[in-house]
Amino acid sequence: MIEATIQTTADGAILFDPAALAQAGTAAFDAAWFEPGHWQAAGAAVPLRGGRGGALAIDAPFGPCVLRHYCRGGMVARLLGDRYLWTGAERTRAFAEFRVLATLAARGLRVPLPVAARYRRDGVHYRADLITRRIEGATSLAELIAAARCDPSHAAAVGAALAEFHAAGAYHADLNAHNVLFGAGGVWLVDFDRGEVRAPARGWQLANLARLRRSLLKVGAADAGEAAFDRALWSPLMAAYERALGSPRRARRVPA
Repeated sequence: MIEATIQTTADGAILFDPAALAQAGTAAFDAAWFEPGHWQAAGAAVPLRGGRGGALAIDAPFGPCVLRHYCRGGMVARLLGDRYLWTGAERTRAFAEFRVLATLAARGLRVPLPVAARYRRDGVHYRADLITRRIEGATSLAELIAAARCDPSHAAAVGAALAEFHAAGAYHADLNAHNVLFGAGGVWLVDFDRGEVRAPARGWQLANLARLRRSLLKVGAADAGEAAFDRALWSPLMAAYERALGSPRRARRVPA
């Protein structure tokens, strides 16, 4: 388990893994490492596709990482942009996601290791950023579908991996095709913003799967028809999911 340290700043705080500082050979976490301009000026940043906000792949002194600034979506973004209501340090989006990732990683699940989280407070609002280890050479499920390279074996691998996460109580608030990656060692889940570690329950697990199904349809997995999608991808995914949970007779289409 990561023994995280908190470093106070003039307008907030940074939660970080001390091992990252040991790699960087410094005694304090540099707030500039959360600034996209710092990495862009050094030629050490590449924008990442998929997801919301400005995620960057960065080559940091502590290794290849991903820097993500938290941004709101939907109509509320027009009003608040990247600001969130302050309710305490540990309830900031960045600190909460850092803690969830650290817990899941300690349980042996394939999630990106958290490096550092930051919040900057401004009155009743705050802004936040997160740095995580990069999953090198990974391909998202959305990219496989776009390239017409997703087959039943990929779907089954996703189903088995999701069963592993669900059995461990890993709730992903935005389970979509962009946040499911194929990388070293198998299937990884990324972007646990608003995620939780909770008691396993059929209700939220099926809701998670239904969200993924909607995402797959949105990115074009059913361009040849929903029946063909069910036969080629969704049925293998669900069969592997239920098999991994030890209840194959319950395999079925989840509610849309």
